[in-house]
Amino acid sequence: MGAPESRTSRPGRLTAFVARDEATIVAAQKLRYRVFAEEMGARLHTPIDGLDIDEFDAYCDHLVVMDNRERRVIGSTRLLSDSQAKRLGRFYSEGEFSLSGVLALKGRFLEIGRTCVDPNYRGGAVIACLWGALSEYVTQGGFDHLMGCASIPPGPSGFAVDAVYRNVGEERLGPAELGVRPRHPVPAWKRCQRDESGVPPLLQAYLRLGAWVFGEPCWDEDFDVMDVFVLLKMERLQGRYERHFVGGERNAALQTGL
Repeated sequence: MGAPESRTSRPGRLTAFVARDEATIVAAQKLRYRVFAEEMGARLHTPIDGLDIDEFDAYCDHLVVMDNRERRVIGSTRLLSDSQAKRLGRFYSEGEFSLSGVLALKGRFLEIGRTCVDPNYRGGAVIACLWGALSEYVTQGGFDHLMGCASIPPGPSGFAVDAVYRNVGEERLGPAELGVRPRHPVPAWKRCQRDESGVPPLLQAYLRLGAWVFGEPCWDEDFDVMDVFVLLKMERLQGRYERHFVGGERNAALQTGL
C-alpha cells in the first residue's frame, strides 16, 4: 500500500513490523478470532470460520508483533490511512459515529483498530513493542491525527453511560462543536446508573497521552460493548507522554479494545 516500513525490536524476543505476506496476515486474523470471538464472545461476520475477516482488512496495514523464539504472531493491530479510507469509502469509526466535523480538521488521519494480544503474553512488553512500531509508522507517514473506537464492557448491571464523562474528566472531552454523535446510542434497557466498569486501561493510556473522548458512546451490539470515539492530535503529545509513546516504555494497557 506504499505505507512506511515500521520495525521495532525488543532484545532477543519480540519484533513488531507491518505484515507484507499473506501467511502473517492470516496469523493475525487467527489471533483476532481467538481473542474477540472465542475469548470475548463477539459475533464476527467473517466469511471463513476461525479467522476474523471483514471488508476493511484488504485496505489496512496489519502491524504485528512476532515472538522470535516461537515464530508466531502474538500481537496485532490494523491501520487504515485516510488515503485508503477514501478508496474504501469510509473509516471504520464512521460506521459508529458521525465524524464530518472531525474529518474536516486539517492534516492527515490514521485509524487504529482490532488491537489484540495473545492471552499468554499480556505482561505489557507486547503492547510496548507494538506502540513503538506504531509511533514510527505515524512519524514516517506524516500523520497528524490518530483515531479509533475505545471499547468499554458492561458491568453486571449494564452500561453506566453517564459515568463515562465523570471518569474521563471534562478536560479530556473533545470539542462539542465538532458534532460527534453515535449512530447507535446505548439503548435504555442496557443502561444503568452504577459504575461497575470504570475506565479500561487502554483508554486510560490514551487519555494520559492527551487524547480526547467525544460525545455519547455507541453500542456495538456484535461485541456487546459501548464504544467511545477517541482522537489523538499528535501535536498534543507533551514531553513525558511523547517519551512514553515513542520510546516504547512499558505500557500496562489492556491488550484488547481500541
